[in-house]
Amino acid sequence: MLERLDVRGVSDLTAALPRPSSHTDPGVINGVREILAAVRERGDDAVREFTLRFDGIAVDDPLVPASECKRALESIDPALRSALEQAAANVRDFAAAEAAGDVRYERDGLVVRTRRVPVDRAGCYVPGGLAVYPSTVLMTAVPARVAGVGEVVLCVPPTADGTVPDVVLAAAAIAEVDAVFRIGGAQAIGALAYGTASVPAVDVIVGPGSVYVAVAKREVAGEGRVGVPSAFAGPSEVVVIADDTTAPDLAAIDVIVQAEHGPDGLAWLVTWSEAAADAVCAAIDQLAADAPRRAEIESTLDVNGRCVLVDGPDQAIAVANLIAPEHLELLNADPEALVPLVRHAGAVFCGPLAPASLGDYVAGPSHVLPTHGSARYAGALTVDDFTKPVHIVDVDEAAFDRLGPVVVELATAEGLSAHADSITLRRR
Repeated sequence: MLERLDVRGVSDLTAALPRPSSHTDPGVINGVREILAAVRERGDDAVREFTLRFDGIAVDDPLVPASECKRALESIDPALRSALEQAAANVRDFAAAEAAGDVRYERDGLVVRTRRVPVDRAGCYVPGGLAVYPSTVLMTAVPARVAGVGEVVLCVPPTADGTVPDVVLAAAAIAEVDAVFRIGGAQAIGALAYGTASVPAVDVIVGPGSVYVAVAKREVAGEGRVGVPSAFAGPSEVVVIADDTTAPDLAAIDVIVQAEHGPDGLAWLVTWSEAAADAVCAAIDQLAADAPRRAEIESTLDVNGRCVLVDGPDQAIAVANLIAPEHLELLNADPEALVPLVRHAGAVFCGPLAPASLGDYVAGPSHVLPTHGSARYAGALTVDDFTKPVHIVDVDEAAFDRLGPVVVELATAEGLSAHADSITLRRR
């Protein structure tokens, strides 16, 4: 099921390794632009039209009543509610610990402070369709709340009967989401970016989704409509590094875990052991054949499933750095020895007791991670994605007398006389 690639002795890994390119497919981009243009021009009417076309559901009012979230929270299984609350608490605690604090810099009468100011309104996108993702509600809305965002709204695709699953609504209640809308796809991103009669325009849009959702976020960010974290949060990815000490079934299930999200993702096994490659690939075939989500797993592995044979640990990490995966699992004998070599990955999981699924649900950091190589320049969603730094500058007379002449020199060199005059007028 995994295509075997042998790059042992290969010096140019860039040429030897394939990468998916659906996010640059002109058909995807043009389709997204048409949807966004329609939502921008026709608002709710366009949203209803696309919901009917893509989801097969006629939704007159996309807003889910707040009472439904409360009802869902009270009606779900107590064990499930407890699990959601524990996951939310872990995400909340980690977000609070990770959040950047205010900064104060002083030097000879110059005082510069940085305040982290939250945006007014954040939009969270939660995928639907192939699966149900209450965890994504927590991983997006809870950090927004920790950041101090005034209003948090959520978009999620409706199910076949036009509703939102109770477990998603319960998660929204736990995360203190202000409003839930039954809208999915690029049309949801358009509604959040431009605003409609039903959906308020937001300042920041976060959350993973299909390639259409990820491209739509990139498009509206490029228009200057909203802030979008720089990571491309698209279909799920994993690279698993294994050796002769790795239990084949553990490596196999961890490849499958991310593949079961469905098409357009990426699932790679990287090893310097032919025996490990054979054993893990055999285990993958067996586990996939018996998996409830076999169709989704095979749709990923058949297109973007690879087993890469490398010279050794250094080349394994070189492969991982080139792919820059969303999830990187180090299941080799000494994972800590490889951690310092990792430069590009959304999240790294070390050893047999740290599968990526722990990060998906309860480790604490958001599972909204960079995909499609965007881990080269971006990272996981954090509290800071919901805030912006505002600098406050105070200057006493001594500092002004010392720094003013520097400003005059630089402003004069740039031909900006008013800038220079703003100093000289104060020095009279």
